[in-house]
Amino acid sequence: MPGERELAERFECSVITVRRALSELERERRLHRMRGRGTFVTEPPIERDLTALTSFTEEMSRRGLDPDTRLITARSQGANESVARALELQPGDRIVFLERVRRVGEQPLLLEQVHLPGARFPDLLRSDMQHGSLYEALADRYGIRLVRARETIEPVLPTAREARLLQQDRHRPALLLELIAFEATGAPIEYCRALVRGDRAKYYVEARGPRYGFLGHGRHAPGERGRKGSLSDIPDENDTHIETRSQ
Repeated sequence: MPGERELAERFECSVITVRRALSELERERRLHRMRGRGTFVTEPPIERDLTALTSFTEEMSRRGLDPDTRLITARSQGANESVARALELQPGDRIVFLERVRRVGEQPLLLEQVHLPGARFPDLLRSDMQHGSLYEALADRYGIRLVRARETIEPVLPTAREARLLQQDRHRPALLLELIAFEATGAPIEYCRALVRGDRAKYYVEARGPRYGFLGHGRHAPGERGRKGSLSDIPDENDTHIETRSQ
C-alpha cells in the first residue's frame, strides 16, 4: 500500500487520521504492517463454526471458497501412547496415519494429522486421500458415520517443519485443534491433530441458554440462594452442551 503521507494527500486528511484508520484495519486483520517493508493488504480470516458437523471440503464449498488438499503422508504405523489412549488401543497397535495440508485459494489454511484404528479400516490406504473424501470413504466402504466429536483448542508455536508446510513465520502463533470423533456406538474412530494458521482462520461457537447455566443445576451465585429466579430454578435442559467437529 502507499505510505501514510501519500494516503493523507490523496484523501485530503491528516496523517494522524490515516494512521488511526490503518490501525483499525490492522486490528480487523485486513492489513499487515511490517516495519521497514510497508503495509500489505491481507485476506479476511475464514470463519469456521466449531459446532458444525461437516467436513472441511463441504464447509469451504458452502462458503463459495475453493478448497484443495495436498497429501504429505499416508502410511500404516504403530500407535504411540497418546494416540492409543485417544483411540482406546494398545500402544504399538497398527493405525492408519494421514498427513494433509488443507488449502483455500492456493494458500495453506491448516495442517492435519489423522489417526484411525488400522484393524477397522483394512485397505483404506488404497483410497485416494488427496482428491477423495476421507469421510465418504469411511461411510461408503466401511459403513462408519461419525456422529459426535470432542475437541480442544489452544495457541501454539509451530515447529520449523510445520511452519514451512503452512508457509508462515514459525514465530507467529497457530491454533492447535485436537479432535476425537466417535461413531454411534460410542467407539472412538478418529484422532485428529490440526494446526491452523492463526492469521487465516477465526472460529466461533453459538451457545444457547442463560450464560450462568454453565454453573450447573442446583448451584447458587453468592447471595442468590432461595431467591426467586436463582440458579436452583433453572432446569437441566438449559445447560449448554456443545459437540464439535472442525475437520
